[in-house]
Amino acid sequence: MAAVSLRRYTNLAALIDLLATRQITLLSPTLWDDRNDAFFMRQYKNKTGARTVLALCFAETHETYHHWRVFSHGPDGVCIEFDKSALIESFADDKCITSKRVAYRQIPKLSTSSVKLNSLPFIKRFPYRDEKEFRIVYTDMTTETEFKKYDLPLSSIRRVNLSPWMPLSLSDSVRKTIRLIKGCNKLPISRSTLVDNERWKQVAASIEP
Repeated sequence: MAAVSLRRYTNLAALIDLLATRQITLLSPTLWDDRNDAFFMRQYKNKTGARTVLALCFAETHETYHHWRVFSHGPDGVCIEFDKSALIESFADDKCITSKRVAYRQIPKLSTSSVKLNSLPFIKRFPYRDEKEFRIVYTDMTTETEFKKYDLPLSSIRRVNLSPWMPLSLSDSVRKTIRLIKGCNKLPISRSTLVDNERWKQVAASIEP
């Protein structure tokens, strides 16, 4: 059975920071675009009395147009593919960490009695179900902080995909520059062909009139 991957859609600056420091950062959900999601996280923080709630989100599925467009749109977007087991192991010693798949619920089927307080960080509305999100949540009852960093071995990264909107004229230089970072000389790096794939287009081009 193939090992499971988790994909983190982010930008070049975050990728370079991760590779250079060998650390991954959990951030506050305060500014999340999905206000429903941010509200659930805020209610979880308030109702548990936590001083800090941070999170990091991944996709437990293959690349999709939705993920690129929503989370990493533009030429500086990147997708970092992690080995799931190795990634989770990086948080294993911290009892403040909880990680699990997000559950997608329909409003008519959602009730106070069916939702437990500790599940609030892992519930989203049903229309988001195609995200297939896996979430890592940090809950600290005593200390307040806006972010938290964890050491991460580079061996947990399987590959990096550059944005499908990155010009081809830039992708080779970006790939070579990333590989100059210590320990990254053999890191698999490619440019996504999601929106412009030559093999796909060849099918239509080769059909006889």
